[in-house]
Amino acid sequence: MDTRYRKIRNIMILILFLNLAVSAAKISYGLLTNTLSMQSDGYHSLFDGISNIVGLVVIQAASKPPDAEHPYGHRKFETLASVVIAVLLISVAFKIVSSAFSRFGSGDVPEVTLISFAIMIGTMIVNYFITTYEYRSGTKLQSEVLVADSMHTKSDIYVSLSVIIGLIAIKAGFPILDPLIALVIAGVIIHVGYSIILKSISVLLDHSQLNPEDVCEIAYSVEGVLECTMIRTRGVPGNIFLDMRIGVNDDISIVESHKIAHQVEDKLKQQFDGIQDVVIHIKPVSFEPSS
Repeated sequence: MDTRYRKIRNIMILILFLNLAVSAAKISYGLLTNTLSMQSDGYHSLFDGISNIVGLVVIQAASKPPDAEHPYGHRKFETLASVVIAVLLISVAFKIVSSAFSRFGSGDVPEVTLISFAIMIGTMIVNYFITTYEYRSGTKLQSEVLVADSMHTKSDIYVSLSVIIGLIAIKAGFPILDPLIALVIAGVIIHVGYSIILKSISVLLDHSQLNPEDVCEIAYSVEGVLECTMIRTRGVPGNIFLDMRIGVNDDISIVESHKIAHQVEDKLKQQFDGIQDVVIHIKPVSFEPSS
């Protein structure tokens, strides 16, 4: 396992334990006080932990080097992990919706105490640390799993805030807001899951990673490049594969043509971070200098 994946794994292990601690506090006290919104928030955090476990398993697979069967490497396992996280999120949301509708008309009144507020505020602080640390680390390491998981955890902060508002309303004599807040939480979770799925699908369908015009601008800066066409890029940020065609004067030798191609490749790798491989097809073209 290389240094990048080792760092990602260590970050996810730390966050796993924090998420489990946060979820245990919310769920246990939510059950004790019969507060549905607090339980829902706790299950949301619990699935943060489960998604961390999924991420750890996938990171192990994604860290493997390219082989004969996977010449482009195993990086897309990270993308698949993001999809799994999103599916888990949405499944939690439907569970919360079911529980919320069951609560309507039941007449159950949650018990709200100072401990309820202390737990929610404390877990919000922990979640703020998690999402900030994880997003910065994910951006620095160009890890889809960490960035997707940080989006997931960021939603926890807004969810916890809504729970606190709900607790205040319950204390003021409006227990009906408890299941209503739970439904709001479910909506937030579904939105986050949907956003992650959309982003992951674009990677799985080989969405273009670089602007062809920017690629050609770099290519034309190399002396001897007369044409730049057929730009194709795939992969994910930090792991981009690029195919292109350049036109060179048909009067020059094959050796000179390949020198030009190597210069183009070197300039592209200097300009764009994360390019792993560049395949350049050389096309001979007629060149008549202007008189």
